[in-house]
Amino acid sequence: MPARDAVEDVVRAEWARVVAGVARFTGDVGLAEELAQDAVVAALEQWPDSGVPRNAGAWLTTVAKRRAVDVFRRTENEQRKYAELGRDLEIDGEGADMELPDLDDSGDHIDDDLLRLVFVSCHPALAVPSRVALTLRLLGGLTTAEIARAYLTSEPTVAARITRAKKALAAAGVPFEVPPVAERRERLGSVLEVIYLIFNEGYSATTGDDWLRPGLCDDAIRLGRVLAGLTPDEPEVHGLLALMEIQASRAAARTGPSGEPVLLLDQDRTLWDRPMIDRGLTALDRADRLGGGPYTLQAAIAACHARAARPEDTDWDRIAAIYAVLAAMTGSPVVELNRAVAVSMASGPQAGLDLLDTLADAPALRGYHLLSSVRGDLLAKLGRADEARAEFERAAELTRNTRERELSLERARSLG
Repeated sequence: MPARDAVEDVVRAEWARVVAGVARFTGDVGLAEELAQDAVVAALEQWPDSGVPRNAGAWLTTVAKRRAVDVFRRTENEQRKYAELGRDLEIDGEGADMELPDLDDSGDHIDDDLLRLVFVSCHPALAVPSRVALTLRLLGGLTTAEIARAYLTSEPTVAARITRAKKALAAAGVPFEVPPVAERRERLGSVLEVIYLIFNEGYSATTGDDWLRPGLCDDAIRLGRVLAGLTPDEPEVHGLLALMEIQASRAAARTGPSGEPVLLLDQDRTLWDRPMIDRGLTALDRADRLGGGPYTLQAAIAACHARAARPEDTDWDRIAAIYAVLAAMTGSPVVELNRAVAVSMASGPQAGLDLLDTLADAPALRGYHLLSSVRGDLLAKLGRADEARAEFERAAELTRNTRERELSLERARSLG
């Protein structure tokens, strides 16, 4: 594998661990990210000649820690910080030229460092949009473009949020720690939002050539399981976990042999992961008993699909009703868009189109490719082929994901 490809794979898989591990030593999240980036540059310089290390993530962490030592040598805290880091490196036995420890975590437990990084990124000292953007950057390794797409906002806005967030954390001297029990509940909302955005970027990638990024889904689910263990009486933690488990259960059926997207009603449901569905339904039951909110309602919708052995067995009336409750609770135009799809399945495409047309001027949906895609689908079902083709072509122009673009263009061609 070419060195640059190896670096990109490692950065996506190990980025959060590297940043979190270095942040524990430096106490500065912004500095930790800079050091991790320096380590990536070092890898690009060295790996072509030396080869990719057996444990590339640990190699990056070690190099970043050594850069941290160099940084602290130049600070007023030289002796104390250098002694702490030096002792830790000796204890760990890590070194870029030594046998590296195995950092693979195949279980559900996620490193304490990662959990600390979640809560620091979502600290109350930051505005909620900044918490989300920073955590997506540090934990998910997403670019500002991907974060902007997830939030339907501009790249400069996201970049400014991340910069302000790092400066605010440094200025406030926020400790790199998991918050005390008394503070966790008030900070869970933004944490859950961040986790779900990470999951969604893995479930339906906004950019690139792949429709799925399973690693991001796995990271989000592991984080959800950790939070469920930490906060067993929080209904929305279990609701979000249920939603992610059930949605992720479809992964094997969501793409065809060449990686092309397979839409929900066309999927081979025998490929759905039943153990994941069972875990999701168990989490949903717990969330219901505790009195869940929006995530629990979304999980209930996912459960309706999971319980239907065939597409025609789907209880669309119930799904439409749940979406109505969810829309009233959140006021989200994206939820209304999904409700229009459910209404079309329950009451016919014209009913769905009527609801969809009320969303045409929603600011949050301007330039949103799925609005055009859904409208094209409903118009096609109504026999309005020319209008449908134009909508699918518009959807293809708006999406930044290669697979989704190809799907929309194919649907447009099928009407020609």
